[in-house]
Amino acid sequence: MKPKVYIETSIPSYLTARPSNDLRAMANQNTTIEWWESRRPEFEIYISEFVVAEASQGHPKAAARRLAAIEGIPELDVTEKVRQLGRVLVAEGPIPEGAEIDAYHIAVATVNGMDYLLTWN
Repeated sequence: MKPKVYIETSIPSYLTARPSNDLRAMANQNTTIEWWESRRPEFEIYISEFVVAEASQGHPKAAARRLAAIEGIPELDVTEKVRQLGRVLVAEGPIPEGAEIDAYHIAVATVNGMDYLLTWN
């Protein structure tokens, strides 16, 4: 059985972004592309409605590239339990206010029993 990985939005963002001149962004892009092409087959990958919503934002052409990259990836259920955990992660401190979406990514991965959460955040 392959390990299960929840793919957070930063992964398809770096995967499909135009090449950057910023050294750190360039390194993240290269690492993401390498993982996607060589390591991805070793895992069962999943996304959620949160990834789809975030990937849909921004410049239309960039959004289209992100959405194409995640097309066909199974979406995990966002249940009330996910929403409750997301709220607790913010209210009790590990995730700061203003980063609620990150709490929901963590919650959806946790509640759905993912082995890993893959993110650049």
